[in-house]
Amino acid sequence: MAEYKLLLPSMGEGVMEATIITWLFNEGDSVKEDDSVVEIATDKVDSDVPTPVSGKIVKILKQKDEVAKVGEAIAILEIEGEGGNSASEEPAAETTAAPDTETLNTIEQPLQANSGQNTQFSGDLYLSPLVKSIAQQENISESELKSIKGNGLEGRITKEDILAYVSNRGSQPEPAAQQAVPAAPATKQTAVSSPASTVTAAAGDEIIPMDRMRKIIAENMVKAKQIAPHVTSFIETDVTNVVKWRNKNKAPFEKREGEKLTFMPIFVRAVVKAIQDFPMINVSINGENIIKKKNINIGMATALPDGNLIVPVIKNADQLSLSGLAKAINDLAYRARNKKLRPEDTQGATYTISNVGSFGNLMGTPIIPQPQVAILAIGAIVKKPAVLETADGDVIAIRNLMFMSHSYDHRVVDGSLGGMMLKHVHDYLENWDLNTEI
Repeated sequence: MAEYKLLLPSMGEGVMEATIITWLFNEGDSVKEDDSVVEIATDKVDSDVPTPVSGKIVKILKQKDEVAKVGEAIAILEIEGEGGNSASEEPAAETTAAPDTETLNTIEQPLQANSGQNTQFSGDLYLSPLVKSIAQQENISESELKSIKGNGLEGRITKEDILAYVSNRGSQPEPAAQQAVPAAPATKQTAVSSPASTVTAAAGDEIIPMDRMRKIIAENMVKAKQIAPHVTSFIETDVTNVVKWRNKNKAPFEKREGEKLTFMPIFVRAVVKAIQDFPMINVSINGENIIKKKNINIGMATALPDGNLIVPVIKNADQLSLSGLAKAINDLAYRARNKKLRPEDTQGATYTISNVGSFGNLMGTPIIPQPQVAILAIGAIVKKPAVLETADGDVIAIRNLMFMSHSYDHRVVDGSLGGMMLKHVHDYLENWDLNTEI
């Protein structure tokens, strides 16, 4: 018998550590190759870690809520045979060696903002790329960072720590007010809570602690609203042709491909075409610079069984056919609902679609995910009487109508651009060709 170290695998660019959520097996349990043995969480996504070998778990090295670095051993297995793995002899295709000091230093080099004010940090201040990016975006100095009490591994500053600091920093009273009223003792406050009000539970109320993902969602939503001035435009679209086309093609497509044909590939196709018409929607802001994205990566807001939300990303959506879009969307939705997404599956979106119609809603005013500058909400498709213009005059007919709402960041997207982009999506859907091939 031999020992095998189960290592935390690589989880995508920029992800250097993960938190243990729960072990699916206990010490002494036997596991088979490819069994998922532990659930982990990063700031991007929750996922499972499978074991590449069969054996018995003899020691769990990282307990629930502890943080492990990529390449670090999280458990020891007892396996058949004479040779296990060691620090110098790990299976290259199955595990990732811990990054050496030179690699870590390269990864942790200060991020350079392209605006006129560049923030640099000394080598003795260890910051993850995500924390460093937030610090630069908020112009937080090194002296300020050193004043933040970190709650991460070995006292490191986590994303929650720096977002809480930003929240408190932005809500501090003016100097004059501070002189007039004695300062109260400092209290730690997260971006989830509101500094303006305190709610007290009454008798009979149930207190439900937020889970880790809900905290992340809350922090991201607060941050998004603080950063971007939101404007929303609305339009009602006749999607009768889209409905007819899908009804005609969904059964043959499922028989041929073994995949469901939903409306989402059609919506994505229309959005991609509109982005190509108006590429300044496909941008991000970095200080006083606008970064125009080359790739069109469409985020797809997906509700999870536990009520939380995640946004997997269709990469290079402009390069996929309708059939390819259908398969990519079905795959991402399935893996999202079954906790099979990888961290890279939720990264790199340049524009997002939220299908609020799937919950029976007519319309919504979605919050723009940072660092994107726009998001489209699609409402429920409803049969309504509508006025149609014909050669013989106007007539009233039963049509399939749908509201769309387009929220955009008014720092860089004005009403004309945001409205015209929405109108083009509308036009592509209303004029959908019934002979479109899939």
